[in-house]
Amino acid sequence: MDVGSYLRRIGFQDASAARPSLKTLKCLHRCHLFSVPFESLSIHCKEPISLELPRLYEKIVQNLRGGFCYELNGLFQWLLQALGFRTQILAARVRNRFTQCYGPPLDHLIVLVDLDGQQFLCDVGFGEGFLEPLELKPELEQVQEGGIFWLSLEGATWVLGCREISGETERFLYKFTLEEKQLEDFYDMCLYHQTSPCSIFACKSFCSLHKAAGGRLTYMGQRLIFTTGKERTETVLQDTEIPAVLFDQFGIKLKNFEPKDEKITPPQQD
Repeated sequence: MDVGSYLRRIGFQDASAARPSLKTLKCLHRCHLFSVPFESLSIHCKEPISLELPRLYEKIVQNLRGGFCYELNGLFQWLLQALGFRTQILAARVRNRFTQCYGPPLDHLIVLVDLDGQQFLCDVGFGEGFLEPLELKPELEQVQEGGIFWLSLEGATWVLGCREISGETERFLYKFTLEEKQLEDFYDMCLYHQTSPCSIFACKSFCSLHKAAGGRLTYMGQRLIFTTGKERTETVLQDTEIPAVLFDQFGIKLKNFEPKDEKITPPQQD
């Protein structure tokens, strides 16, 4: 794995400036979100997803693909470590926006960075997430282009919430603890998300990318959706149009792709 190639993939121009600092971390986080799609397309091409780092590097850096949280955040953590950042992997449970239920343990992979005595939450594998790392500090409102984000602490559990800057009702995105995990701890849940009727990844073919000029472009099923703030534009696609849209808008070429947009089965709640 070559750090320079990874940095070029995400559009980070000056590799010599990639030294551990908050400025560098913010820039890397943004560059990743503007360059690498959050997507479930491998599942709908019958491409098994591997969490081995060389395979992730080949897919995301060399083959110009995206992935879901285990892939994107797993590889991003490797990049940060290679650049000298102190990191650890954490597990989260996502509140599904379709079912309003939290997923099972190890549902989501996130990265915590320790920098000069402060801790920052990084997540480049979440469609509606934050553009810059969030300081791990309870009840601190952190304003970004995508909204106002904050973390609350309930016992040993952190909860991430957000709302639109205009004052929209708050939403909870996911919850997590600071118990350190390893990439291999997520192997079973990686399979779950490829096969379970409770998983958005198995039920819906989608690809989403933040745009540097603002907003987010998302392909899902037979739709192309652009959202910016509360504004939403939706275009219905024919199946024959989808490959060209994926290539023109996201730079992705696929084989044996089958679009899918099925209802998600709510998971059992503990």
